[in-house]
Amino acid sequence: MHTATPTPDPETRGVRLVFVLLALTLLSGIIDAVSYLGLGHVFTANMTGNVVVLGFAAAGAPGFSVPHSAASLAAFLLGAAVGGRVAARFGGSRRRWMRVTLTTEAVLVAASAVVAFARPGGTATTYTLIALTAFAMGVRNANVRKLGIPDLTATTVLTTTLTGLVSESHLGDATRPHSPRRVAAVLALAVGAVLGAWLVLHEDLGIPLLVAAVVAGVLAVVASGRE
Repeated sequence: MHTATPTPDPETRGVRLVFVLLALTLLSGIIDAVSYLGLGHVFTANMTGNVVVLGFAAAGAPGFSVPHSAASLAAFLLGAAVGGRVAARFGGSRRRWMRVTLTTEAVLVAASAVVAFARPGGTATTYTLIALTAFAMGVRNANVRKLGIPDLTATTVLTTTLTGLVSESHLGDATRPHSPRRVAAVLALAVGAVLGAWLVLHEDLGIPLLVAAVVAGVLAVVASGRE
């Protein structure tokens, strides 16, 4: 008698989503370095910061722009709506779902890199880069939130992560004194911000965008559906 060989589950092939989301958190640092340092003090990944910046601009604080921040917020929200549609369409397979999301991000960020290389500077370029990157982050965040992976439900903001990291540590109620995911998320965003800032300050604005697009594309290929 021959024992049938079980068919490998495609959802288990590739890099676990935990590591994929940590890599995306690093990319958020790069994207926000590009937008804040290179596009006029606006965030296109961290919408918490962007709403605050919008308030600064509305109050007339120098160096901030209401149209820039409003455009970023609008593009992000539109991307989140589209991301919700993606989640509804492909939610049956986490692997396929994330690959569609990551491919979308890679294409949009790559397009922003092309624009940055082709037409450096200028008002039209600034708004195009804001719109493309914020839309991409909206699509991503909508889908990451739906995954519901503990401690990694957002890849662009860390307020809740930092709160939990300290409040549940030995300094707080000690319910979760060890939280490697939270620590890794904080480090990933910080490393991404440092890398993005260095590239913006020393290289062409398109370079960090190209790096982010390539990494997102690689993640689209290797991501699995397992935690």
